[in-house]
Amino acid sequence: MRRKQLSKGIFLISTLFFYFLTISCNAQKVSSKEKPDIIVGANQLDKYIDLLKGKNVAVVGNNTSVIFKNGKSNSNYQHLVDSLLTLGIKVTKVFSPEHGFRGDADAGENLTDAIDSKTGLPIVSLYGENKNPGQKQIYNYRKPTPEHLRNIDVVVFDIQDVGVRFYTYISTLHNIMEACAENGIPVIVLDRPNPNGNYIDGPVLEKQSKSYAGLGAIPIVYGMTIGEYAKMTNGEKWLKDGVQCDLKVIPLKNYTHNSTYSLPLRPSPNLPNDKSINLYASLCMFEGTNVSSGRGTEMQFQIFGSPYLPKDKYNFTFTPQPNFGSKTPENMGQECYGLDLSKTENLSSLNLTWLIDAYNSSAQKDKFFNKESFNKLAGNTKLKEQIEQGLTFEEIKATWQKDLITFKKAREKYLIYK
Repeated sequence: MRRKQLSKGIFLISTLFFYFLTISCNAQKVSSKEKPDIIVGANQLDKYIDLLKGKNVAVVGNNTSVIFKNGKSNSNYQHLVDSLLTLGIKVTKVFSPEHGFRGDADAGENLTDAIDSKTGLPIVSLYGENKNPGQKQIYNYRKPTPEHLRNIDVVVFDIQDVGVRFYTYISTLHNIMEACAENGIPVIVLDRPNPNGNYIDGPVLEKQSKSYAGLGAIPIVYGMTIGEYAKMTNGEKWLKDGVQCDLKVIPLKNYTHNSTYSLPLRPSPNLPNDKSINLYASLCMFEGTNVSSGRGTEMQFQIFGSPYLPKDKYNFTFTPQPNFGSKTPENMGQECYGLDLSKTENLSSLNLTWLIDAYNSSAQKDKFFNKESFNKLAGNTKLKEQIEQGLTFEEIKATWQKDLITFKKAREKYLIYK
């Protein structure tokens, strides 16, 4: 009798175990269906390969322009240029943005034209001023000339952006679209996720403050993918003389603006990880001051500090030294006093309290701002003045709201993802 009861008990426990195991597996399957892998535009060859066949193709790209194997964004990938050449597409030229085709040059470093050692393709630098061979004058390479585009039938743009106005890849996109519109060449944008796409914040760029750190009337954090931004650039007629580009965007799959996306490749030398990308919009404002944002360390855009901040309040110390992506960092060789923000919670809004507190605490207030570069980052001349006048962050933020409402309304027309 006892044996029968024991057998029944074991059978019941076994049945319940497999029942809950089945439920757990099904739940995981449902969860997997709810959050499928994000598929980048470059991986969807079937949507654009026919547009390239039999044509002379130029690619605008850098180290992030890759096709992921198995469709998943991981370390197993092949560069877009190599993939297209393997498929028989006639890529004849490469255009490279700030940091270069391989993504290893310093911020702001002047880059010259080159030949890609792997493919033998000519690389035209779209960042920095270069001497035109045979001519004395210096001209700006940032916008392709008609000569650069000669015999090009279509331009493919594929660069990973981070959704911040002064990150210059969208300025490269603007100039490519403008040059192609003027020369009757279509542009295909292979879309990629915006790791800061879940919020919109900061002052909207004022017209008189346009620079390569901002060409479109957008806030510092604008909540759009690079494909959506291309559509807005066209639709709002931001290109010179209101010209519009023959534009096609290859959209992402399984993406929304609330999607979490960890970049598998660093988009530039000084954005090494997800935390730096999240803090970049807020800490990059220090680039227009005498405060280091961590360049010249291994914690770029995760720390800040200056020799002119008080030790008792700013007890984290570091000494910037030349390193990968930063040959002459701010305050090089000087001990800096600041804060380590690497363990802070991720931001979902712009935070300028660190900037304002640093200004108020600085022993060199009169030399704190580099007026020209700070105003370019801010997109206006007001922010510097507001901080110097002693306004609080909340008071400053209130002055952005009207323009933000106008921008958000205009932005809605160009969204591909919700």
